[in-house]
Amino acid sequence: MEKQSISVLKQLLEADELNEAYIKDLKTDERKGVQQLIERYERKKLKEKALEDNFFRMSQYEQKNYANGCNYIAGMDEAGRGPLAGPVVAAAVILPRDFKLLGLNDSKQLSEQTREEYFTIIQNEAVSYGISVIDNQKVDEINIYEATKLAMYDAVHQLNPTPDHILIDAVSLGKLPCTSEAITKGDQESISIAAASILAKVTRDNYMKTIHEQYPAYGFASNMGYGTKQHLDMLLEQGISPYHRKSFAPVRNAVSQ
Repeated sequence: MEKQSISVLKQLLEADELNEAYIKDLKTDERKGVQQLIERYERKKLKEKALEDNFFRMSQYEQKNYANGCNYIAGMDEAGRGPLAGPVVAAAVILPRDFKLLGLNDSKQLSEQTREEYFTIIQNEAVSYGISVIDNQKVDEINIYEATKLAMYDAVHQLNPTPDHILIDAVSLGKLPCTSEAITKGDQESISIAAASILAKVTRDNYMKTIHEQYPAYGFASNMGYGTKQHLDMLLEQGISPYHRKSFAPVRNAVSQ
């Protein structure tokens, strides 16, 4: 058999156009460049297999509920319970049954670029989604736990069609339009919750980047309102902004200085 050039083999491997028998034969090729191509190809295949396996694992809650007769399954998650400034954001999303996005996971485990890419894909392909933003004034008025629940209720009521079942990250909610279950670390266990976590986090991060332009001293674009040392130092030096949560102890302490 005539040997292909390394550049041609590279193109064929990248396009996944070589069968296993041909690849097995290539492993006997004495050219170092060919062996390096094969090693890269096999690492890529192993990574793809791991992503496939993880996506399958994270689809188990959805598949179980489809098997129980549900047609529309929503995932729900929030972002921003812990920060000293900014809103709490909740998202709910119904993914189509054939949705596939390898690499989908808890938003905190993804790079900012990947989150942004997935955010667009999820919005474009979702059957329906809802996003609710509850500002810091409301957080101070009713407390962060109640504000989080309020955001979640608002997000799920934006869904059309109404879901048959809702998968929620760690929070048990009553008064929902259908059955639900709270899943510990749900954004790592369910593709629907992971998708909701991305919608919530990207929405909130973009909000914090916007208010950073008004109040750059606090570093909102990088700390997203969390209590980093630089943020706490600026609270004491500059006082609070209109976006700070006065009911949170570090902000309350800064006000009393």
